[in-house]
Amino acid sequence: MLLSEILYNIPLKSVSGRTDINVLKIEFDSRKIEAGTLFVAIPGTQVDGHNFIEKAIEMGAIAILCERFPEVLSENITYVLVENSAKSMGIAAGNFYSNPSKNLTLVGVTGTNGKTSIATLLFNLFRKLGYKCGLLSTVQNQIEDDIIPSTHTTPDSVKINELMSEMYRKGCVYVFMEVSSHAVEMQRISGLTFAGGIFTNITQDHLDFHGTFDNYIKAKKGFFDMLPKTAFALTNADDKNGKVMLQNTAASKNSYSLKNIGNFKGKVMDCGLFGLQMDVNGQEVWFKLIGNFNAYNLLAVYGTAMLLGENSENVLTILSELKPPPGRFEQIMAPDQRVGIVDYAHTPDALQNVLETINDLREGKQKIITVVGCGGNRDKGKRPLMAKIACELSDVVILTSDNPRNEEPEDILADMQAGVSITQRRKVNQVTDRREAIKQAAALAGPQDIILVAGKGHETYQDVKGVKSHFDDKEELGLAFK
Repeated sequence: MLLSEILYNIPLKSVSGRTDINVLKIEFDSRKIEAGTLFVAIPGTQVDGHNFIEKAIEMGAIAILCERFPEVLSENITYVLVENSAKSMGIAAGNFYSNPSKNLTLVGVTGTNGKTSIATLLFNLFRKLGYKCGLLSTVQNQIEDDIIPSTHTTPDSVKINELMSEMYRKGCVYVFMEVSSHAVEMQRISGLTFAGGIFTNITQDHLDFHGTFDNYIKAKKGFFDMLPKTAFALTNADDKNGKVMLQNTAASKNSYSLKNIGNFKGKVMDCGLFGLQMDVNGQEVWFKLIGNFNAYNLLAVYGTAMLLGENSENVLTILSELKPPPGRFEQIMAPDQRVGIVDYAHTPDALQNVLETINDLREGKQKIITVVGCGGNRDKGKRPLMAKIACELSDVVILTSDNPRNEEPEDILADMQAGVSITQRRKVNQVTDRREAIKQAAALAGPQDIILVAGKGHETYQDVKGVKSHFDDKEELGLAFK
């Protein structure tokens, strides 16, 4: 495609060189440059792409999109100066792949918790309604039955457009996408056309990246601010920030709720270890999902389907048959009836929701044993909170490693221990090795007792010092139960 066509709709500050050259690829990683590439130099939190312009040219880049020109301009290279290169890359990627989001019904899901569950449920629901669909999620990217491994909650803008182009080529009508706060802040969704946006909730997370909770809220709100008037915005009326999301959006405003007034109203009639019974807008339905947090997820999915024009009875019938995504309140039963639950809960709010649900479901003298850790090189403020919640809502707590990355596991666990009160110390064990921690939990549990292994969910690795080795909580718990 001609560079001039790729630059369509991008506010340009200056251009040096020809724009009638043929570009074969757009890339922001200088290590992946090939002949005929447009290299986008993006200032990042770790490295600045502008420092790699010369390397990109040496590897075959024929054009550079950047926020500042190099001191010396190379001959036969086109340089394009813009205000924001990350935002411009999104528009450029859309143009390069013929703006596939305009030809698809794209729905984004944002919030601290529930994004994966809602996006996956929508994907499975609409496929069962007879549509071809695409999914962009933390667990995996999917085009109908074809699964593409996922490395980020929201991929970069070039990858997003590449995937959506393939989705459109394969006949997809709907695409359901997790939209992380990082993605909004880093302009990964720039240039996309959304048909709708869903807000789940906001609790403490990612403050290592955003700095303050207020900045985190603003990042989430930025997604709704960009929605067009042809789109819908659907928010959780029971979260105090739900109304904040709607303040400046041009989209139609809608809400779902268990407690307050909402367009899509739900009431939990009964909740057990194998499902929940709900009243949804006057219709009573039994679902296979468990807990109040899933009641909210189901309402968000139902509301979205209604806003997209689907039949209420058909939608509820299919939703009653669906199971939760991998690693979301996933149950494993031991031969002696010990109950294992693997859940992705890696924020204070998510852990509290899961443990409160388990407490509501347990009967008699069933003990709750919680295995939990916190990731390294991430928000340190939530570490004592996670330990405190685990102690308050469990009979036994085992603090352990969860992707320590470049930190020492013992340092992370020391941060978590700060949330353990003197009176609660007797119920807390510290086992640095996650495999051993799960084994210990299984050994401490008696028949009918419930073990929660929290934090990793669907993940199948441990990240230690930059090396990812295979580790699956579900596998380990299954082995420990034998």
